[in-house]
Amino acid sequence: MQTRTLGNSNLQVSAIGLGCMGMSFSYGAPKDRQEMIALLRAAVDRGVTFFDTAEVYGPYTNEDLLGEALAPVRDQVVLATKFGFLMKPDGTPGWQGISSHPDTIRKAVEGSLKRLRVECIDLLYQHRVDPNVPIEDVAGTVKDLIQQGKVKHFGLSEAGAGTIRRAHAVQPVTALQSEYSLWWRRPEQEIVPLLEELGIGFVPYSPLGKGFLTGAISATTELASNDFRSTLPRFTAEAREANQAVVDLLAAIAAQKNATPAQIALAWLLAQKPWIVPIPGTTKLSRLEENLGAASVTLTAADLTAIDEAAQKITLVGDRYPEHIEKMTGI
Repeated sequence: MQTRTLGNSNLQVSAIGLGCMGMSFSYGAPKDRQEMIALLRAAVDRGVTFFDTAEVYGPYTNEDLLGEALAPVRDQVVLATKFGFLMKPDGTPGWQGISSHPDTIRKAVEGSLKRLRVECIDLLYQHRVDPNVPIEDVAGTVKDLIQQGKVKHFGLSEAGAGTIRRAHAVQPVTALQSEYSLWWRRPEQEIVPLLEELGIGFVPYSPLGKGFLTGAISATTELASNDFRSTLPRFTAEAREANQAVVDLLAAIAAQKNATPAQIALAWLLAQKPWIVPIPGTTKLSRLEENLGAASVTLTAADLTAIDEAAQKITLVGDRYPEHIEKMTGI
């Protein structure tokens, strides 16, 4: 597996990471723990060194899963987790608000350290910007945690350009994690140029459009009620039917490259900038291997131009999130 460095930092990771949320949260019922431990270790065996989790995934159970699975190879991997959501008092999935109060951050980090079974978190993200806490206070708190040896690198998630710049002035930001793919390209407007200017790495989540860009989901696919995609405007049957054009585009390129649509979607992201590291999630070994194969797919400048020109002719249907969730993002 090729490696990449996140921005101007010294944090080197596999060119493709593994988003672990779906193992415990959001995509239907949690998956079998032992099967997921085996999958996580299989990822390490195949060269993955970058694993993404958060305290809200479960809540808490995803961090605990990674802690157990990756303890034997701790020195070989980079663990990224996040703070910022207020969990429900009864421990059920979901959240009841956001908070990045300094005391909340410190408490979250202590919990994450225990569940991940580590002495130091490699990359700590603010999961969502808290409008009630100045970002300078957030960055300052993480800076203190770095000085205490509990955190190595600071990250932001779904933050806007102004927030990123202000945070970076207090504590250098190593990476921004935000949604980015061929069907969500808004970061290209302000965020990608800013990250290049400041030397910050980009970690796209949902690089496969929450599974849609793999071609495995169609207008007739039945989404379970406990699959959060069933609540997303872009995943209504009508939107999926309209947006099939993006998958068809990927499939056409894939046929020329002896690849799959998912591999083309990931290869397209890798080709955008050398400091972009997508983190596709999966719960299946076959999909893991397919995703990792994208690192071996080469897209030429002509390929990228053709993809871009074709994509510009497609009008995507449906917002990516319901309005109340979209308001929590800054991009």
